[in-house]
Amino acid sequence: MGAIKKSFEIILNSNKEESRIAARQIRKLLYSSRKDQSEFDDIRIVVDGAFGEYYKITEDWRQENFVMAISVIYYLHDKNNSPDFLFLWFLQLLQHQNGYIRHAAVKMIADELGPLTVHIRFPGDKRFSKENLISKKADEILFFLFVNLHNLFSVWWLPKYRKYKYINSLPASPYKSIQMVLAEMEDMCGTEYLNDF
Repeated sequence: MGAIKKSFEIILNSNKEESRIAARQIRKLLYSSRKDQSEFDDIRIVVDGAFGEYYKITEDWRQENFVMAISVIYYLHDKNNSPDFLFLWFLQLLQHQNGYIRHAAVKMIADELGPLTVHIRFPGDKRFSKENLISKKADEILFFLFVNLHNLFSVWWLPKYRKYKYINSLPASPYKSIQMVLAEMEDMCGTEYLNDF
């Protein structure tokens, strides 16, 4: 069993302190010099099963450790095979009461926005056409994300947020996390593109 897969076993099955330590070691393991194809295969297996595993977890602290560890390795999933396969889960995580989990969800969505918006940022550039989705599929995913984020925006908005001028000054909340993703989308897509939705 590879080191990363073993760490996820500890996260999911050990006591609180061992789980916390294993979650924080994922980054170190990922960037260690010893890597072979089986490690990357293990990462893909863990990411592909993340949604199902998360809902088996009953302890809040274990959910936090699991999501934080997934956010470290998430960018290594198979991007050409349904890059939005976890977006419904991410939208749920954006509403979690735990700020670490919300932050991890913001990070994972932001990781996906780069490849999804290449056709917008570099229209007609042949260098990116082989590595990225067909622009129509990417547009559909971006539209889905945009609509769902705005739906969540309206659910979590409170009148007290009127007094805040900047996203960074908002109090930690699902509303702030949703705003952070929307701001990242606007940066990556541009306001003209989003206005067409």
